[in-house]
Amino acid sequence: MIKKLFNGEINSITAAAIMVAGSSLASRLLGMLRDRILAGQFGAGDTLDIYYAAFRIPDLLFNLLILGALSAGFIPIFTSLIKSPLAKVRSLFGQDNKEAWELTSNLLNILGAALLLLCGLGVIFAPQIMKLVTPGFDAGKLASTISLTRIMFLSPIFLGISGIFGGILQSFKRFFVYSLAPIFYNIGIIIGALYLAPHYGVYGLAWGVVLGALLHLLVQLPALISLGYKYKPIFNFKDKNLRAIGKMMLPRAMSLATTQINLLVTTGFASALAGGSLAIFNFANNLQSFPIGIFGVSFAIAAFPALARLAGRNDQLVAGFSATARKILFFMVISTVLLISLRAQIIRVVLGTGQFDWQATVLTANALGIFAFSLFAQAVIPLQVRVFYARHDSLTPFIIGIFTDGLNVLLAWQLARPLGVAGLALAFSASNVAYFILLWVWLRLAVGGLDEKNILLAVGKFCLAGLAAALTVQGVKYSAVYFVNMNKVWGVFTQGALAGLAGLAVYLLICYLLKADELLKILEVIRRRLPFKKVAAADQGEAGGI
Repeated sequence: MIKKLFNGEINSITAAAIMVAGSSLASRLLGMLRDRILAGQFGAGDTLDIYYAAFRIPDLLFNLLILGALSAGFIPIFTSLIKSPLAKVRSLFGQDNKEAWELTSNLLNILGAALLLLCGLGVIFAPQIMKLVTPGFDAGKLASTISLTRIMFLSPIFLGISGIFGGILQSFKRFFVYSLAPIFYNIGIIIGALYLAPHYGVYGLAWGVVLGALLHLLVQLPALISLGYKYKPIFNFKDKNLRAIGKMMLPRAMSLATTQINLLVTTGFASALAGGSLAIFNFANNLQSFPIGIFGVSFAIAAFPALARLAGRNDQLVAGFSATARKILFFMVISTVLLISLRAQIIRVVLGTGQFDWQATVLTANALGIFAFSLFAQAVIPLQVRVFYARHDSLTPFIIGIFTDGLNVLLAWQLARPLGVAGLALAFSASNVAYFILLWVWLRLAVGGLDEKNILLAVGKFCLAGLAAALTVQGVKYSAVYFVNMNKVWGVFTQGALAGLAGLAVYLLICYLLKADELLKILEVIRRRLPFKKVAAADQGEAGGI
């Protein structure tokens, strides 16, 4: 059973998404525990501003070199190699997927060398870099940020190698092991906060990040070896597959660069605001990312290998996109309702401890409410972008991203001073909605209609159920104050839990009564995969040909 869980192939998009979402849920819950520990120990102040600012450049490096290669080029090309007739012929002679494994070693060696070089340069030039990133920090905060940044430059090396491993596991549909990696990453950071920070202060947090990155890599290594991978010291810059990845990677890396520069600009604006502003922005962003990661990213990851195989068949590609987008929006409507209605309760329960005071709660709640209005866009964007990548087009999202990222910078510049952290959140949300709209328009031009009729019909059902859920949440929330002690954390938790569960129950009931196909398919997949049910090899009725 355990061996099958670790090594079993998952062919259904919905089942794979549920698997990834379940592990993502565990990872996000650990992330919430991590944030609670950080908020309780340090509050929304200078220490966490330093910690989050130190993330920016190492994270930029990882996103450019690894996520650019993975999401844009590696998975489609690696998948084509392991599925090719040539690979099947070679398997008869004991050389399973030889070309795919040689590409893996080649890519690992070249990107590994690049990461070592760039991280080394980052350590050397950290003072000059961080002066540009955090112009509002005083000399003391800047010195601490530089020291933390130098430590954190170890993490892109481990995460870079681990990212390639994860791409391989996705290509082989080994989603369970792949989805464990973020859990171990958060465990490392929690170890740093609980056991290293008391002895080494904020530097313990930085070493926790490095430990988490190492665990992220190690947990995937056994599954990779079990698939037949053996490392080879190959450095072949002329390899056609490597060049194909590089060709698609460059626009994607540039697109990610604009996004990361956006975060750098946001960090710069926040550094000039009141102490703790950067920490508040990150806390609110982490909370709103909870449903996006569980539902939006999970479904996009699960759908990507199938979409990559359907790139030349527009009708089936659209059917797959539509089915997956509707499932994502089914979850995001209720997530938006609950985040907006219960944002104060969520923040008090998750972060309201120790040094995290009521003023920080209010500021974080305001930012979270603004973030929530763009959840639908943020959750569907990963799927939209992957459809472009499946069609070997990474240039269009890059061009659109330049415009929307520029919009974010412009709005942040205009709104940061009068609105503070809420202005930064508003700029972020508005630019993501613009990105969603423009991606939709360009994708429609590229492949024809995107099955908007069925999507709008489904969203109409979700919104009607969401409105009823919102009214239910408000009613239960205000009724609960007469029965629980709102001055205690358990009272706030009870109020939020009762209201949230009641709203969720009403949402599911109305969707069921309206015969929302997305709910019915998800329930069917769950039913067929219960341990006491007979399980088919694949979901035969899912998503028109996928």
